[in-house]
Amino acid sequence: MQKETFEEAIGRITQLDDRFEPEAYLFVKEALDYTAQEVSLKGTEESRHVSAEQLLHGFRDLALKEFGPMAATLFEEWGIKSCSDVGEMVFQLIQEEVFGKQDNDKPEDFAEVYSFERAFVDPYLPKQALTVS
Repeated sequence: MQKETFEEAIGRITQLDDRFEPEAYLFVKEALDYTAQEVSLKGTEESRHVSAEQLLHGFRDLALKEFGPMAATLFEEWGIKSCSDVGEMVFQLIQEEVFGKQDNDKPEDFAEVYSFERAFVDPYLPKQALTVS
């Protein structure tokens, strides 16, 4: 039996649940790869396991690096509005067996690690707008 591709898994997920665009899942995979590489560069080798918090920080860093001020707009178009949404996609990919997990990993680990507004909008606001709010 041939192992299916990541794109085929995304196709199945989005047929059942259309909250997130296929590009969102592709970016989550990119963010996981980016984060795993960052974690291994820092010398923390836990069988390449990436925690929810590590993944979310890698997701944020990669998004700001690749998309800059457009990150918030892209995520809105893709249906991603919060850290919990990233967790939903991760667990859908785990269910499709394209991502792995440890026994103690759970969707709640992704619950609001940071605010999307603070992460993707605030860095690009004029300094005086930040002091008013």
